Amino acid sequence: MAVRRNGVVLLTALIFLPFFWFMLSSRPAPEDADLEQRLTELRERLRFAELQNQARSKELQALREEIKAALTEQQQNSHRPEGNNNAGAGKTGKQLSEETKRKLRSLVGGGDLQLPSIYNYMPHLREKPDALQPAFHLGQGRTGVSFVLGIPTIKREKESYLMQSLASILDGLSDEEKDDCVIVLFIGETEQDYVHRIAEMVKESYKAPIESGLLEIISPPAGFYPDLDSLKETFGDPKERVKWRTKQNLDFSFLMMYCQPKGQFYVQLEDDVIGKPGYISTMKNFALQQKTEEWMILEFSQLGFIGKLFKSSDLSLVVEFFLMFHKDKPIDWLLDHIFFVKACHPEKDNKHCDRMKSALRVRFKPSLFQHIGTFSSLKGKIQKLKDKDFGKQPLHRAHTNPPADVSTTLEVYQKYTLEKCYLGENFFWGLTPTKGDTIVFSFHSPIVIEKYKFSSGNTEHPGDKLINTTVDVLPENHEQKEGGILQDNKEDNTKTGMIRLDDGFIQIGQFNAAGVAEGEPDKSIGRVRQLRLRCLSDGKAWVILSEIHIKPDGTR
Repeated sequence: MAVRRNGVVLLTALIFLPFFWFMLSSRPAPEDADLEQRLTELRERLRFAELQNQARSKELQALREEIKAALTEQQQNSHRPEGNNNAGAGKTGKQLSEETKRKLRSLVGGGDLQLPSIYNYMPHLREKPDALQPAFHLGQGRTGVSFVLGIPTIKREKESYLMQSLASILDGLSDEEKDDCVIVLFIGETEQDYVHRIAEMVKESYKAPIESGLLEIISPPAGFYPDLDSLKETFGDPKERVKWRTKQNLDFSFLMMYCQPKGQFYVQLEDDVIGKPGYISTMKNFALQQKTEEWMILEFSQLGFIGKLFKSSDLSLVVEFFLMFHKDKPIDWLLDHIFFVKACHPEKDNKHCDRMKSALRVRFKPSLFQHIGTFSSLKGKIQKLKDKDFGKQPLHRAHTNPPADVSTTLEVYQKYTLEKCYLGENFFWGLTPTKGDTIVFSFHSPIVIEKYKFSSGNTEHPGDKLINTTVDVLPENHEQKEGGILQDNKEDNTKTGMIRLDDGFIQIGQFNAAGVAEGEPDKSIGRVRQLRLRCLSDGKAWVILSEIHIKPDGTR
């Protein structure tokens, strides 16, 4: 009996042992997961290399077309009577030997088929060879990055949100992420005075990102656009809306074409959005975690064209589709039509279509970007859209600041006091400032300031920011500084960024157009007793301080 029982046990072990071994071996080890993610990343880099090769092929094809046209023209001229040949054509015909002609023909090919190009959809560009180059460019031309972020902006009739958007997008990047991405600001205007004015405003606030290659600014030439006043009105839209949506299609297309060869992924943003900190890493991880490469777009916001991530290798198809129908429909409709064409069966119902499109259009939650604008770029349109999946953003940012007494000449609104803001408990909210109003921080013990940052406005009230306001400090022994670090002539000190004022304070900084002031004071100033924010002119709105950070030297 015992022998029989042992035989049953042995038989059971022989049956189930391979099963258990299979279960154990099928579990992916951490090393395998890392390898799989690495392979996915390498595949994307290979795709990017192929994309660049395609771009060079398109350039070669364009060159071939030009050579072919020149050969055709030369051949036509050679059959004309000698007296009818113009000087240039005759000279070209004599210069080209039969051997040269043969080589050129072999280069361009003998076929009669011609590939469609941008000139088929925008024929006016044939007469404007410079219309596919930016009319204005500011930046270092960085390429070979993982992410390219495109931000189009145009004139707005009322409030502009550009500087707040740039502040949020730039602040949300780590140092490592800043080295692996490019932000391209596209100013969609052809009036060069306006373009230069916006570029200078951005450069004044973000000189370092521009010089490092992180931020670029471009604008299109006037010749890129067709006659927008002769467009056909469709879908019941008035003429102005048809003109606006058509130009938007062309703006996005120009921006995408410029950004395509710069990186592996392209992210479409707008000039009235904010982002969550670390958004780049989140997007990259989500892209590399996709189980298949079928996807065409990853959505990091449910609103409009905000937070849409493309593989750069897919942008050629997207841009060509936009250009093909740029006069017909708005850009978000065109994008949806691409997915319909690629995924939907004409004999199936809408549910089946939506299910098939979901494999190409993958949604990430919670949203990484939020729309903050109220006034649309379309004249007269109010746009109070909010992404419910974004979640509530903090209205203030807390820091540990050195012990100090705080005071202000501004009238405080309700419970939003300066003391609570300094302690990181809430934001400060004051009524509209007038020229000469101040916010003063008097330190209990003099300190050497390593760096400072003041942010005004918040996501709910982006317009309540400090403008034309300076940052001043009072040195511990300011009487002894008169002949020291600064000269008597204020004009001589503009290079250092410091100006000695009549009351003993030294001006060390100023709020930028985004309502932010930050910097690292010159160590020669030494220890300071007070830091002051001083309004140089009357304000136009109430004021919110959402962040106060004064970091003493030697602290973590």
